[in-house]
Amino acid sequence: MPSPNIFQHIKQSLQRGSPGVIGAIVGFVLALIWVRFGFFRLLFILVLTALGYYLGIRYFSDRETVRRWLDKIFPPGKFR
Repeated sequence: MPSPNIFQHIKQSLQRGSPGVIGAIVGFVLALIWVRFGFFRLLFILVLTALGYYLGIRYFSDRETVRRWLDKIFPPGKFR
């Protein structure tokens, strides 16, 4: 059984947001998706995730931009 120091080290790394631990978690999740759904479905999921990230950064990072966008879709003031 691993010593408690290993678990403490992992806990501290997660709290700091260590790039190695984050990369390992992302790799593990991608591997699980690949095994569960297959390669092409994994690619589809990754493309949609990247598209969602891009749209979120591009259009939803500023609250005023979101309000103007919603005013174009809905009558002004109805969604608030």
